[in-house]
Amino acid sequence: MRPLRALPLIVLLFPGFACAQVISPSYTFTAATFAPVIQALPEPLRAAVQSDPKAFLEDYRPLLSQNEDLLVLVDKKHELASDYEPSDLVALRSPAFEVNRGDLKFRKAYLPALAAMTAAAKKEGLRLDLSSSYRSWIYQRDLFQRYVNKDGLATAERYSARPGQSQHQLATVIDFGSVTPEFGETREGKWLTAHAGEYGFSLSYPDGLESLTGYVWEPWHYRYIGKEACAVQARWFGGIQQYLTEFHYAQARTLKAALKK
Repeated sequence: MRPLRALPLIVLLFPGFACAQVISPSYTFTAATFAPVIQALPEPLRAAVQSDPKAFLEDYRPLLSQNEDLLVLVDKKHELASDYEPSDLVALRSPAFEVNRGDLKFRKAYLPALAAMTAAAKKEGLRLDLSSSYRSWIYQRDLFQRYVNKDGLATAERYSARPGQSQHQLATVIDFGSVTPEFGETREGKWLTAHAGEYGFSLSYPDGLESLTGYVWEPWHYRYIGKEACAVQARWFGGIQQYLTEFHYAQARTLKAALKK
């Protein structure tokens, strides 16, 4: 227990004062008004934020000004519209990229990050094959139906998204390599695990978290969310993209409103 003599006199005289103090120079939050913002986080994550709310809020601030599409929540409960299609799609071609198909597309705005990551891997003697990228709503509809016809609805839903529920429609996702669990054990798969975040790419569906993400482990499926978001994800959200995107979906507006002008 902290000795009473170590507490500021004003806190001793007015116990509610600490709760009324602004906890970050960039926001209007007090301890009392910030508590509901993090209430829905899993307990270990919430405890970490509560231990240093100023650091959390300062780390999170860049995410509030980046393009909104980078952290949009797309999962089995949150769908993209059937006509959603980014306006800056560009083709991924060799020799700039190692492409396994001729119809791959990605967001032009984030192409430099993908190019930098594949180039860095190449310098280490690794080949990051690009196997899948942007998928339209219609494409995903037909793909999902083929999987249902092949394996049945219950099984298909574990490894494939319904139309509108696929992150691929954002055009910020790349499937690498063999698109099989074995990819995670390859040199390329291990390199991505260690370094993808340095280039702003985040693994969407980690091993053992199907109950959270809705999908089985996909060591090949990486989504570009930006370097700052990857750093925040690693430090404050247990390295789990789903926790970050759910939090951002629920609280980004509140966080923006609390920013000091």
